[in-house]
Amino acid sequence: MTRLGDLERAVMDVLWDAAPASSGGVTVREVADALDGRELAYTTVMTVLDRLAGKGMVQREREGRAWRYRPAATREAHIAQLMLEALDLGGSRDAALVRFARSVTGTEADVLRAALGAEAGATVEDGPAGRVENPRPGRPALDEATDR
Repeated sequence: MTRLGDLERAVMDVLWDAAPASSGGVTVREVADALDGRELAYTTVMTVLDRLAGKGMVQREREGRAWRYRPAATREAHIAQLMLEALDLGGSRDAALVRFARSVTGTEADVLRAALGAEAGATVEDGPAGRVENPRPGRPALDEATDR
């Protein structure tokens, strides 16, 4: 997945924000109007959308003489892909994941635990703190001191 420049990101934000309300996509004019604080020419927005289509970031359909654009993936899917690409930049992927896990807030850690548990078919084990959900079947459950 391609990293986005500032203007590409602004255009994608417009598309992502409009996606649920307009599943048929938005026109260049609608994107340009949503970016009115930037004072961009219509042709600039059209060029950015065309480049995003070429990168596979947006899908477009002809509607009369105009194109309608919509995101090819959700914002969350794009961010997740960027995170995976960052892990591939070099060094130890495991070390990077551990560093990331230690840097998240308690609430974020809970979200990660729940997602990992759902993905791995979580089990429940008895631990020193009572019954603990273990998102890693076959391995000991992590205690709170180790987990954060």
